[in-house]
Amino acid sequence: MLWDPPKCINCDKEIEKNEQVYAKLRYPKRKGFTEIKAYLRNEAVFICENCFDNKK
Repeated sequence: MLWDPPKCINCDKEIEKNEQVYAKLRYPKRKGFTEIKAYLRNEAVFICENCFDNKK
C-alpha cells in the first residue's frame, strides 16, 4: 500500500526519516501491539520540532 508521508499539522512540512517529531495521540486501550508505525500513521498527528519550539 502507498501512504502519503506524515506532515506537520502546523506548517504542513513533510516529516523526514529519522527527524525528531512530537506526536499527539490517545493512549491505547489494548496492550501488546507491534506495528508502531502503522499505529502512529492511523492515530497520531505530528508536530515538527521547529513548530513545537516556536510554541514555547
